[in-house]
This record gives sequence, structure tokens and C-alpha cells, in this order.
Amino acid sequence: MLKISRLVKRFDELKVLDGFDLNALRGSFTVLIGPSGCGKSTLFDLLTGVVSPDGGSVSWMGEAMPHVGRVSAYMQQNDLLLPWRSLMDNALLPATIAGADPAASREKAAALFRRLGLDGFEAYLPGEISGGMRQRCALVRTLMFERELVLLDEPLSALDAITRRSLHGLLLMLQQTFQRTLLMITHDIEEGLLLADDLYVLSRMPMTILLHCRLKVPKPRKPDDPELIRAKTTVMARLDQELNHEVR
Repeated sequence: MLKISRLVKRFDELKVLDGFDLNALRGSFTVLIGPSGCGKSTLFDLLTGVVSPDGGSVSWMGEAMPHVGRVSAYMQQNDLLLPWRSLMDNALLPATIAGADPAASREKAAALFRRLGLDGFEAYLPGEISGGMRQRCALVRTLMFERELVLLDEPLSALDAITRRSLHGLLLMLQQTFQRTLLMITHDIEEGLLLADDLYVLSRMPMTILLHCRLKVPKPRKPDDPELIRAKTTVMARLDQELNHEVR
């Protein structure tokens, strides 16, 4: 389990987090939704060690640590593929950095390319393929880290709606087939409801949890499922209430 306890972060007089708590169960898909600028990205910066907290603690599987950067893989909004490297070479970067056996790593990456529909595109450069295919390659690279905890910072936000929907199954594959524990930020309420086991609605700064929805609808889900429609109405109402309060 990922456990975040009483996490505090301030930038001068600005309180971004002031005692933030969150638990993400092992093997679960946890989704965070909140207003822009509420502190979600700062939370991920703290979890990956980009910035240091001013208080609180983080633990993974019961072990306290300053951050989870060394035990997690991080997939961001942009695919961050190196444009001068082939898709295969991009996917192999984690193994190359770790000094893993080149032949075994290439064999593993090739199997993932086949699994994620990239077979035959190994030698292509990122600029020669679509955005959806680049994100598939980024997903292969994420899996090559071989880390159980995966942090997803709006990984599909740069894609069109149709492509995003087609990649939802790949994110579910991360959880269900590869048995990863996922913590994802998204601004898309429907996307969160389609993917999450636990969905948290967040407040403006200092960021707190306004609403927790535990979703038990079997996956894959359909947007017109009555339980999801009810949950979406509840989430939107709570977000509207928070945004209207901010306006006043």
C-alpha cells in the first residue's frame, strides 16, 4: 500500500498541502480529480522526490521513505520520447540505464511491443508515428522499469477523445495483467470513473479530499452504466460546489 500521512508543502506563504492524507491499496487503480492549480502536480513532485516536503511522511508497503521515486515508474502528460532514437531504443532506456542484459531486455521489449500493438514499428522514430502510438511506446518504457507502483500524470490528456478511449484498455492492462498499483491524475471525470477503483475529488489549495467514491462496477466499464452516471453526477456537483465557493 502507498500511504501518505499529514503531508505538508509550502512555497513561501502559499500553502499547497497542509496535512494531506491518502491511501492507495496495493493492486488498486486510484484516481485524483480536482480543480486546476489545486496541488495535484505538486503532490507528484513530492512523491517522485523533485521537491522535498515540509512535513509528513510517505511509505510504500509499510516501509517509510523520503519519496517513492526509486520504487515507482512515472508516466507524464507528454510521452518524452527522444526524437532521435527509434521506438525500440526509447523503450530500452530504463534497461540500458540499469545495466540489464541487452539481449534479454530486447526480448522483453519486443514481447511488449507485440502485446501493445506496436509490432513492426520498432525501428520507427517518434516523429513518424501517431500520438497514440507514441503513448503506447511510453507505456512499454514504463513497464520496462519493472516497478509495481506507477504514477500517471494525465498520461492521455494530449490525445484526442477517440484515441484516449482506445488507450483506456492499456491502462487497465497495467493493473489487471501486469499487476501494477496505479495512482493517476486526470481532469476527465468520465475517464476517472471508467478506470478507478477509488476516485478522490480534491479541493483547491491547500489541497484536501472532498469526496471519496469507491467504484465496484466490473471492468471494462461503459459510460452509460447507471452507477457510473450517478457517481458522475455526485462528483460534478461536488466540484461545482468547490468552484462556486472559490468564485465567491
